[in-house]
Amino acid sequence: MTSRARWLVVAAVTLLASAFVLPLWRVDLLAPQYPEGLGMLIRIDGVEGIKEHDLHSINNLNHYIGMKAIDPDAIPELRWMPWILGALVLGGLGVAASGRRATLYAWTAALGLLLGVGFWDYWRWGYDYGHDIDRAHAIIKIPDMTYSPPLIGSKKLLNFTATSWPASGGIGMGLAAGLAVAAVFLTACAPAGPRSLRPGEDACDYCRMEITDPRFAAQVVTSTGKQVLFDSVECMASYVRTASPGTVRETWVGDAQATRGVRWVRASAAGYVVGGALQAPMGQPVAFGSPAAATAAAARQGGTTVSWDAIIADSAGIASPAGH
Repeated sequence: MTSRARWLVVAAVTLLASAFVLPLWRVDLLAPQYPEGLGMLIRIDGVEGIKEHDLHSINNLNHYIGMKAIDPDAIPELRWMPWILGALVLGGLGVAASGRRATLYAWTAALGLLLGVGFWDYWRWGYDYGHDIDRAHAIIKIPDMTYSPPLIGSKKLLNFTATSWPASGGIGMGLAAGLAVAAVFLTACAPAGPRSLRPGEDACDYCRMEITDPRFAAQVVTSTGKQVLFDSVECMASYVRTASPGTVRETWVGDAQATRGVRWVRASAAGYVVGGALQAPMGQPVAFGSPAAATAAAARQGGTTVSWDAIIADSAGIASPAGH
C-alpha cells in the first residue's frame, strides 16, 4: 500500500469510530396536530426520540393504528452492532499498520458487505414494523393500510409526512466506505515498486535479523505485489535463487551512498563492490546507485566490482540463514 492509501484507511477508521457517538439514521414525522414534529434517532446501540418525549408519543400513535411499540431492547441488532463496528475499526487499524494489499482488499470487502447487510436489515425492520399490524385491537382501522416508513426520502402516512435520512454517523460510515474504495484504487493503480523501510522495525525475510541500516537493505516485489524485505544483498540473492520461476517481479537494493533514509535502485541497474572498506552487515557485497558509482567507490576504498548476475550465479558467496 502507498502511504496515501494507508492514511485514507486511517481516515476511514476515524469516521467509522464516530458512529459510536453519532446517530446513524433520523426519522421525522410532521402533522398538523404536531407542528413541531416528532422524530427518532437510530444509534449503533439504541433508538431514542429527537426530543425527550418523542419516542413515547410515537408509540402512543402507533397503538391507535395497531402497530407494535418501538422497544430498543427487543431489537437484537442493537446488541450486535457495537461489536461488529468495533471489529471493523480494529481491522482497519491493522490494515493501516500492516500496509498489505491483501488485507486492504479483504477489509474493504468486509466493510462493504456489512454496510450492505445493515442497510438491508434496516429496510427489513421498517417493512416488518409497518406491516405487522394488530387490526383486531386497533382503534383506527383502515383496511389494507400499511405504515412502513421510507428507507430514504419522504412518504405520506395518513395525515403524517414521514421523512427518513442518514444522520451524521450514517453519513460518516458512507464516507468511510468511499475512502476505503479510494484506498483500494490508489493501491491497485500504484506503479509496482518497493515500499518504504522502517529501520529497527522491519526484519529480513530470509535470515529474520532486524534491518537497522537502510544503506544495505534490499527488497523483492513478487508477481502478486507482495514486498519482501532483506537486510543485505546476499539475503535477497539467496531468496531470488530459490524462488519458484515467475514469482519474482522486481528486485531492488539500497544505495550505500545515500545519506538519509533509503534510496532504492533496481538491482540490475546497480553496481556492487566486494571486499572494500565499506562493509555491509554480513560483509559483502555492497550496492551502489550505478556501476560507475561502484567503480569509483572501489577506487577510493578498495575492493572488486561485480554485477548483479554474478552475485546471483555465485552460490559460494551467498550466506545462508544458518550462517547468520
